[in-house]
Amino acid sequence: MKLNNSIKKLFDKKGDKPSLDFFKYMGPGLLVTVGFIDPGNWASNIAAGSEFGYSLLWMVTLSTVMLIILQHNVAHLGIVTGKCLSEAVTEKLPEKLGRGILGTAMFASVSTSLAEILGSAIALQMLFDVPVKLGAVLSTILILIMIYGNSYRKIERWIIGFVSIIGFSFLYELTIAPIEWGIATKAWLTPSMPDGSILIIMSVLGAVVMPHNLFLHSEIIQSRQWNLKDDAVIKKQLKFEFADTIFSMIIGWAINSAMILLAASTFFANPAPVGELQQAQSMLTPLLGKGAGIVFAMALLFAGISSSITSGMAGGTIFAGIYGEPYDIKDKHSQWGVGISLIVALVIIMFISNPFQGLIYSQMILSIQLPITIFTQIYLTSNKELMGKYANKTHLNVLLLTIGSIVTYLNVRLLLSFL
Repeated sequence: MKLNNSIKKLFDKKGDKPSLDFFKYMGPGLLVTVGFIDPGNWASNIAAGSEFGYSLLWMVTLSTVMLIILQHNVAHLGIVTGKCLSEAVTEKLPEKLGRGILGTAMFASVSTSLAEILGSAIALQMLFDVPVKLGAVLSTILILIMIYGNSYRKIERWIIGFVSIIGFSFLYELTIAPIEWGIATKAWLTPSMPDGSILIIMSVLGAVVMPHNLFLHSEIIQSRQWNLKDDAVIKKQLKFEFADTIFSMIIGWAINSAMILLAASTFFANPAPVGELQQAQSMLTPLLGKGAGIVFAMALLFAGISSSITSGMAGGTIFAGIYGEPYDIKDKHSQWGVGISLIVALVIIMFISNPFQGLIYSQMILSIQLPITIFTQIYLTSNKELMGKYANKTHLNVLLLTIGSIVTYLNVRLLLSFL
């Protein structure tokens, strides 16, 4: 059963005002946002700020612009066709090729879940001195309960709450950190590449676009859809989706920027390069007080849990799509996809002796798979048989291919640096 079958119509053509319509539409974009404020991004952003100060803030701006364009494009597929990216792959590509693509996507979902669960476990260790592996087990159990035991609408509200907590946490941190706002404002808009910064630049720009988010967005956007035959409704959907995506990505931009600002104003100023999240938390306490360290760990916990939920849902979406079905947590294929993504990730964590190395290896796998998803998406959204008059125009394809090539190049370079 489609997501929209369990959700009441959100718009009344006669009664609702456009401004109220938009607020009713908000939600799917925020679920995507948690994917690029996950623990992997925390590590990259804190490294950027601690080693290079404010100078790499422009990366957050550029990566957010690229992400908006790609996520907006894949959401179009869901709105126009009523199918998620996984279903479209199964329908429009040869069976062996489609199964191969979705198999690698499922592997990437497991890899993403591994990083997110590890982030939650690290946060529990910071807060309560819980061993990382035990923390991973506890986090996974909680996440499975939340996904299997709640409707999409309830999960969406949870995620909005989690993102709010993360945002307010960093807002608190910034109020007590000595930020140089003039320098920061210039750095957001002025690209610079200090000596030795190329690896950090690649890790931040290359890791913002994540395969599971492209699959997930094309599915959950349909929670706001009810009439594929009414062209006026489709156009309204596209307009509100774009506004939701921009609004949500700006929130992600602000949170990622806050991480760099915090690291630049505290660790770089002292100076103190940071290589691990635990190190960042322990160093914040003497610099900004015990409260800052606790708030940092709490924000990381909520980021890890929320991003684990979305990576698990993405696994359900991808696996169900292999069978030509939409995501429905009451359906066995969606349930299996969620379970594979999270439980396999947990099993792998049990064999990892170094959590930081685990995060690195997970990013290596994403680096390999991401180009496959991006160029598959571009091919499908350019398909006039699938998209009709809403297929990508030539200028949009050029832009998408350029962005896809840049992200691919950065991820390949990042992969090679790991090897």
